[in-house]
Amino acid sequence: MRHLIALGGAALALVAAGAASAADLPARPAPPPRAPAFVAPGYNWSGFYIGINGGGAWAHKCWAFLPAAGLPVSEGCHSPDGGMFGGQVGFNWQTGPVVFGIELTGDWTSLSGSNVSLAFPLDTNRTKVDALASVTGRVGYAWDAMLLYAKGGGAWVNDKYDARLTATGALIDSASETRTGWTVGGGLEYGFMPNWSIAVEYDHYDFGTKALVFQPTGVNERISQRIDTVTARLNWRFGWGGPVVARY
Repeated sequence: MRHLIALGGAALALVAAGAASAADLPARPAPPPRAPAFVAPGYNWSGFYIGINGGGAWAHKCWAFLPAAGLPVSEGCHSPDGGMFGGQVGFNWQTGPVVFGIELTGDWTSLSGSNVSLAFPLDTNRTKVDALASVTGRVGYAWDAMLLYAKGGGAWVNDKYDARLTATGALIDSASETRTGWTVGGGLEYGFMPNWSIAVEYDHYDFGTKALVFQPTGVNERISQRIDTVTARLNWRFGWGGPVVARY
């Protein structure tokens, strides 16, 4: 019995000594704080920009002779087509993924087309479109460096018309005008560098129907006009940076 008591006392002494030794050990150092997650800045579409564009266009022109009395006489339609080249300036403002903007575009065009008059087969009617311009508002949705947008606003076109003898090509009479209308369109733009982007855009222009007096004959013609364009664009953005949209 005395031996058991002695063994128990020795065990308790060892436990107490171990506890005291553990208390004397230094505390385990706390792990170093984790670095915050990296937040990369998203592509920022805000700011002024200037660029160039080029592509193709096709129009639809319908002529009708307006007699002094009576109803208009249709002379048929033709579809002038050709290339275009010009530039654009604008401003974007981005809030979240939504991008608002305004843009001024101007292009030199080389559209031409003709048809033999249905009412007067001895005559051939011809159209040339020399220039195209627009002022539009834009709204788009951005996925980082990719922007899908729509646009719409006012437009102007410069046209030249003439009638020639079908057999010889000799000039009979001519007219020219600058006509106002409207345009709608849209495109897809990609920012391949912080200040550079490329885009593909489609636009539809409608310039309605207008009567013109041809000289020197004084003949009145009523001409309707629509134009569609597809262009590639290159833009350089500068100036005010606006808000930055972060991506994780």
